Amino acid sequence: MMGTAENYDEVLKGKYPAKVHAKKVADWIIANGGDEKGTIYLEAQKSRLIEDNDGEAPFRQRRYFYYLSGCNLPDSYLTYNIPTETLTLFVPPIEPDEVIWSGLPMSPSEAKEKYDVDAVQTTSDLNAHLASPDTSTQTTIFAIPDQISDTTTFLSFKTTNLTLLKPAIEVSRVVKTDYEIALIRKANAISTVGHVNAMKAASTATTEAQLEAVFLKACVERNAKNQAYHSIVAAGENGATLHYVKNDAPITDQNIMLLDAGCEVDNYASDITRAFPLRGSFSPESRGIYEIVLDMQKQCIAGLRAGILWDSVHELAHKIAINGLLKLGILRNGTADEIFAARTSVAFFPHGLGHYLGMDTHDTGGNPNYADTDKMFRYLRVRGTVPAGSVVTVEPGIYFCRFIIEPYLKDPEQAKYIDEKVLEKYWSVGGVRIEDNILITESGYENLTPTPKEIDDVLKLVQGGSA
Repeated sequence: MMGTAENYDEVLKGKYPAKVHAKKVADWIIANGGDEKGTIYLEAQKSRLIEDNDGEAPFRQRRYFYYLSGCNLPDSYLTYNIPTETLTLFVPPIEPDEVIWSGLPMSPSEAKEKYDVDAVQTTSDLNAHLASPDTSTQTTIFAIPDQISDTTTFLSFKTTNLTLLKPAIEVSRVVKTDYEIALIRKANAISTVGHVNAMKAASTATTEAQLEAVFLKACVERNAKNQAYHSIVAAGENGATLHYVKNDAPITDQNIMLLDAGCEVDNYASDITRAFPLRGSFSPESRGIYEIVLDMQKQCIAGLRAGILWDSVHELAHKIAINGLLKLGILRNGTADEIFAARTSVAFFPHGLGHYLGMDTHDTGGNPNYADTDKMFRYLRVRGTVPAGSVVTVEPGIYFCRFIIEPYLKDPEQAKYIDEKVLEKYWSVGGVRIEDNILITESGYENLTPTPKEIDDVLKLVQGGSA
C-alpha cells in the first residue's frame, strides 16, 4: 500500500541530520574492523577558477563531506571523533581582500547555528586540532584517497586508513533519514511543476530546446537552480537514445516527446521521466507502447516492499514487456517463456529497471555487476534486496533503436521472434519511458512522484486542460 505523504516543509524546518549520519558511518566502520577510538576526516570541494579565466567554476559539493556536515561551503573540512561522538566543522576564515567582491563569509558562530555539529572552527585551526591529544591519542584517522589536501598533516595519528570510510558512507547513504526523504519529496514536487508545464506547452513548441526551457524555468523560479542531471528532451526517434542530451532538434511531425528531467534541492535529486504527445493525441503505435510501459511500471511498483529481490522485479518488467509486444505482433513465433529465455526483449528494453536515488541521481550502494554475462542484468544498477528507507527509481521503457535492434534481426536465433514488417510501423515512436521515485517501506512502498502519467490525465494537459 502507498503511505501518506508528509508535509516536507515541516520536516525541513529542522537541521540536516549530520550527527545521525556520522554515527551511522562510524558504526559501520567499527562493525567492519575499524578502530573504535579513531577519527573520521573529510574535505569539502575546493573552489576553483575556470581555466584561462578569472571566473569561478561551477561548484558541486563533495557528497561524502555533505553527508556528514550538511554544509555546502567550499574549502571546508570536518572531523568526527568516534569515541566522543564529536563532530567539528572547519570553515574558511575572513579574507579581507575577498570581502569586497564576495561579501562576508559565514562566521563560525553562524555555522554553529545553521549546521548539526558540535563545534565550528576556522580552517586555520585544522592542523592544530588534528595534532591535539584529544583528537589523535595515537589512534587511526579515516579518510578518502585523493581527498586529502597537501597542507593537511596526519603525523600525530598512529595509522591512516584509506579503505573503510568511502564504503562506510556509500552503504550508509542507502537508507534515508526522514530529512533526506523530505528533500527528495520537495525536489519531486518542484520537478512535477516543470513536467506539467512542459506537457501544457507541447502543442506549440517548435524545438526540443523550448520544452527544456519550460522545465528549467519552473525549477529556477522555485529556487531549485541546480539540476540533478542533464535533462533528456527527446522528440520522436531521438527518444530511442537512452541518454540523449542534444535537446536541440526541431519539432515537426514527431508524435511523442520523452522528457527525463529532475531538479535537486539542497543536493538531493529527483529523477522523473514522462512521455507525452506533442500535438494532442497519441498515434496508435505510440499509445500501444505507452500502455505496455505503464503496465510494466505499475505492476513492478505494486509488488515493492522491504527485502524484495530487485533482480526479480527487473525480470517481471521484461515478462510484462514480452506479453505486450506479443499482443502487438512485434514479437512472434514463440511462447513468452521461450522469448524470455532467449533474452530477445533486451533489444527493446536494454537498461536496468532502476537505481537508488539520493544525493546522486545514480546513488551509491547498488552493487551493479557490469561484467555480468547475462545481458538482461548487465546494466541493472541495483542488485540484491532493497531495504526499508531506501529510495529507488522504477523506470521501465521500450525503445526502437536501430543500432540495438538490427543486430538481433541479423541473428537467426533472435530474428525468428521479431516480425520486421510490424516493427517498421514502430521506428517513429522512438522510445517510451515512465519513471517514478519510490520510497521502500517495511510493508510496501510510497510513490514520491506526483507527476501525472495516466493517459487521460496526460491528454488533458497536452490538449490544454489541467491535471
